Amino acid sequence: MQSETTPGTTPAPAGKTLPGNEAMLSVRNLKKVYKTDGGDIEAVRNLTFDLKAGELACLVGPSGSGKTTLLKCISGLMAPTEGEVLLNGTRVSGPPKKMAVVFQEYGRSLFPWMRVRENVELPLKNQGVPRAERDKLVDDALEAVGLSHVPQSYPWQLSGGMQQRVAIARAVAYQPEVLLMDEPFAAVDAQTRADLEDLIRTVWRKLGVTVLFVTHDIDESVYLGERVIILSSSPTVIQEDLAIDLPDERDQLNTRSLPRFTELRHHVYEQIQLAKQGHRPAAAVQTDSGAGSATA
Repeated sequence: MQSETTPGTTPAPAGKTLPGNEAMLSVRNLKKVYKTDGGDIEAVRNLTFDLKAGELACLVGPSGSGKTTLLKCISGLMAPTEGEVLLNGTRVSGPPKKMAVVFQEYGRSLFPWMRVRENVELPLKNQGVPRAERDKLVDDALEAVGLSHVPQSYPWQLSGGMQQRVAIARAVAYQPEVLLMDEPFAAVDAQTRADLEDLIRTVWRKLGVTVLFVTHDIDESVYLGERVIILSSSPTVIQEDLAIDLPDERDQLNTRSLPRFTELRHHVYEQIQLAKQGHRPAAAVQTDSGAGSATA
């Protein structure tokens, strides 16, 4: 599938796309322009890519490249200026029921006056899920993230890493088809971060959910993902959509010691540095020349 273009123009570079109805999540020609007193700011120019069911993809790019803007558009929390997002073939026009989001600021997403179990249960309760089914979903989610021993604790009694596990458990209990994660480990220490990375891969493999993981950490993107979608500088297009050909079974010590891990990490780092310097894919450069839009 190709991005739409006007006659005589070169299409902006697209990420991996899938034929027919094979895509669980589709982003098509997505553009976001912010209106300001100083004029229009084009944050995202033209993004096209697909995720198949059960895929784990990471999204990286320079600071200010529109990663969070893109995630908000995908999740239905923000309307794109142009283009569309499809979840299992249905256009996203608001937060979909089969999509869950885990944010970076986990502390703000948890209610301190509610116990761990109550925090995890809340979205299910709001959806009217029957009590017996709710209990099982919460039990399974807490078990999946290693928190079955603290259901009656309050978030403020837990470490930062455990609080983030609560946020992940709440998303897991919701049984989403797609899980969006916006730099969820940025606020925890390195050791906790490594543990949470392994947790995500374990939960992903166990549940078969489609995951789009936004991160600024290059090593994390290579370690976690089956592919890494690298964004350009703003206004954002796709710099490269890179397949990660590491073994399916990964661990922090051995995987990060592999020569191939080092090669992939170097490649992603190089692409981000090029993006910071203003380098853009050839197709994007040709598209930019006739776009006539403001840049961020």
